Amino acid sequence: MNRFSTNKEIRLPRPLRILPALFIAGFFVLFLVGPSFIGNIADEEQCKNLETTLRRDILQCYAVEGTYPPSLDYLEENYGFFYDTDKFYIDYIAIGSNIMPDVTIIPKTAGSH
Repeated sequence: MNRFSTNKEIRLPRPLRILPALFIAGFFVLFLVGPSFIGNIADEEQCKNLETTLRRDILQCYAVEGTYPPSLDYLEENYGFFYDTDKFYIDYIAIGSNIMPDVTIIPKTAGSH
């Protein structure tokens, strides 16, 4: 007689039998949805970084020259500002040489920022 072997079959309750299938289905959904979610977060961060960089360059121009830059092209030529024109549109409205310009960054891709 073997004391350690049992002939009893271990059976999980019916609700617990579905857990492995639910786990696999959840993993599959995360695998499909995850990359687009991470991509959206990256696009939002890129937009925030672009705004921070642009404002920093505008203020640097004002600190060095005593006037705000008259255009976005001026910042690109004199301060090395650049951005991905395929991803973003920047609306730059210079109000005056001593008034901070109105800047709006608009993502060209849907669902961002």
